[in-house]
This record gives sequence, structure tokens and C-alpha cells, in this order.
Amino acid sequence: MTHPAPALAVTMGDPAGIGPEIIVKACRRLLPRLEAGALRLLVLGHRGALERARHLLGETLDFPEIAPGAAPPPLGFMAAGAEQAPIATGEIAAEGGRFAYLAVARAVALAQAGIVAGIVTAPLNKAALNLAGYRYAGHTDMLAALTGVKSSVMLLVHGNMRVSHVTTHVALADVPGLLTEARLRRTIDLTFGALRDLGIARPRLAVAALNPHAGEGGLFGRQDLDVTAPAVARCVAEGLDVAGPVPGDTVFVKLRGGQFDAVVAMYHDQGHIPVKLLGFDVDPATGAWRSLSGVNVTLGLPVIRTSVDHGTAFDIAGRGVAQEGSLIEAVELALALAAGRRGFD
Repeated sequence: MTHPAPALAVTMGDPAGIGPEIIVKACRRLLPRLEAGALRLLVLGHRGALERARHLLGETLDFPEIAPGAAPPPLGFMAAGAEQAPIATGEIAAEGGRFAYLAVARAVALAQAGIVAGIVTAPLNKAALNLAGYRYAGHTDMLAALTGVKSSVMLLVHGNMRVSHVTTHVALADVPGLLTEARLRRTIDLTFGALRDLGIARPRLAVAALNPHAGEGGLFGRQDLDVTAPAVARCVAEGLDVAGPVPGDTVFVKLRGGQFDAVVAMYHDQGHIPVKLLGFDVDPATGAWRSLSGVNVTLGLPVIRTSVDHGTAFDIAGRGVAQEGSLIEAVELALALAAGRRGFD
């Protein structure tokens, strides 16, 4: 039996940022697959911003309006809400934050109703979100609240560089106190689940050490000895292929070399720096961005969510130069996770 092409909701993020532009560019590049019936995309957001991006890029691609609850066509658009005020490109405003929230809320409802197989998010602006009255640190907190989940785990993906995080947006001084064995084990389990959804039958996982040289026998801190080592030992005893604590200055080299399928990082910058260093390509002669690669995946939600691994880039919004590569990668990864979780062809 042939299944219908999976549908993904693509949220615009902040309409004042580069979200509308990269969505239009990505849909153009994905058009052959859309026309072949291999994929369906439903864009959620601000119609005015989408039309402005189409005009800027000289794009003739059509985004027909889809009614809530209707089955998505190969390519369609659904307004996140009523447009109450003009949105100026490149400016932080409450209206942009309101639409960013409404698009995600509608996408979650569609995913929970089974109308879409997953959610792909373009970037939002935290200041605009808070100006609109939504007190979230970003997509992750918002998605947890909308789905009734107490906490989630961030996974960054760039090629074979897959890095999940035990902690993310907290002060570095607070990290040691948050590194409990229960929190680490949940991160490990969710990472294993994501790797299996991606088709890796027996994942190999490394847990990065918190301290230099994994604490050097306790000389540089005891978290690696007292928390990480026992958690890893219990995983191994249960038949999971987990190594650690592996010193942070070598674990990502080993990941890139194929010794592991993913790494569990202890804090935000430990995991983000290696992925972004490899995923963001800069012209050494000019310092200009040549390409942005990498995907942010939220684990622990009842819905699939992937995202670009960059921000709203207000400074270049409206110039038509924003790169759509990360968004296309986010679509591809959402499809792979949907295939692993739901059995799509």
C-alpha cells in the first residue's frame, strides 16, 4: 500500500526577519519533489510578508490559501491570524512576535490532529515574542508549553555531527548543579530514540565530560566521576552502546571521524561551537557568509519539530541574500524522522 506524501507545517517565524525569504527560496528548490508527490508543505504565517518576499525575489510560485482542517495540497499557505498592523522588515515589533507565536500554535494543533507529520520552524525573535506578551525564551519553551511537556532536549545536526544537550539556555555557573543523573539519562534515551528514527539500528553514543580531562581523577571537579560515569555504566549494563565521560577536547573529533553516531554535550556552547564551526561556511577573503548548514531538533515532544540553526538576521532581511540551505536540511530531517516514526514511504 502506498502512503500519501507526508505533509510538513513550515512556520514563518518572525515575519520581519529572513523567514519569508528563505521559505520562498526553499519552496522553489523543493518544487520538483512537490510536483512529483513526494512531499507536501504548508506554510503558516503572515500573508503580507510572504507576498513581499515573493515580490522581492521575483518569484511566481503560487501559495494557495488553505482552510484550517483541510488536507494540505503539495504547496499551500495558512494565515496564522488576522493582520492587525503593518510589519516593517528588519524591525523588532510586537506584531512580528504575535505572528511568530500564532504560527507555531497553529502548527502544533495541526500536528496533534495528524494533519501534518511534523513542524519545521523558521527563526523568531525573542524580544519581539516578549513584546507580544509571550514570555518564552524561544521555540523550545513555547513548544513544551503548547504540547504539555515539562522539558525537552535540543539536538543539533550537521551531516554526521549530531549533538544533543543536557542543558542549554542557562548560565554556565548553574550548569554543574543541573547535571543530575536523571537529566543525563533522559538526554541519552531521547538521543538514542532519535538516532533509531533516523535509521541507525544500533546507535553508538559518547557523553562529553564537563571538566577538562574528564576531571583528571577529581582534581578538576567531581561531576564526571560522581554523575556521568555511573550513568554511563548503567546504560552499558542495559545493553546500550555508550562511552564516557569522554574529554570535550577530543570527543567531537572522534564523532567527526565516525567513531560515534552522536555526542551528548553538557552545556550550550560545548555542543554548539563544533557544529556551527563546521556548518557555517565563511569566505576567508571577504568574511561574508557563503552558506549556513545545520538543523536544530527538539526531542521529547509528542510532535516532530526541526528548525534552522540560525536567527532572524534582521540586518539582511529584505535584501534577498539570506541562505535557505539550513531550512531545506530541516525539511529533509523532519521527513527522515517522520519516516522512522510513522512508516512513511
